[in-house]
Order: sequence, then C-alpha cells, then structure tokens
Amino acid sequence: MRYVKVTWDHDFADDPVLYLSELGDDGYETRKVQFYRDGQSEWADEGFETATVGLSEIPFPPLEEISSQPEFTAKVITPEEFESAWNEAHANS
Repeated sequence: MRYVKVTWDHDFADDPVLYLSELGDDGYETRKVQFYRDGQSEWADEGFETATVGLSEIPFPPLEEISSQPEFTAKVITPEEFESAWNEAHANS
C-alpha cells in the first residue's frame, strides 16, 4: 500500500481542498478521504461511495504529474497520517 495527500488550492466553496488516498499495489485507490474548507469530510472505500465522493476508476497518476499543475500539491504520507484522517472522517459521518 501507498498513501498520498493532494492539496487543491482553489476558491470553489463546494469542492474539497484536501484529498488523502490509500493506493493498492496496482495504483488504484482502495480508500479515500476528502476534506472541505469548512472542516467537513467525506470518505469512500470499495464498499461505500456517495454522489460526492468515490474511488477513481483509473490508476492514480504519478505525484509529479499532479504537482506539475500549479493549483495542486501532491506528496507521499505515512500510513498513520492516512489512518488518522480516515478515523476523523468516520467520526464526523
């Protein structure tokens, strides 16, 4: 498993500003958490998705590709950082 964090710098009130993803060996998301500017969070996994959060249907792109876009910053995070965000999102749902 790999864990990544993507920050999206934008002014859209209804879109997430932070995404954390757990990626399988094949590069596909297995779990995802997204946080909004107002502190709300949502999550998805292989058994649960909503109209506003779901797992990607394509493999996760290279971090360099994501970060090459000025509004995005992508980096690898620890499993512990992901689990903390995952638990926070579950507690808020």
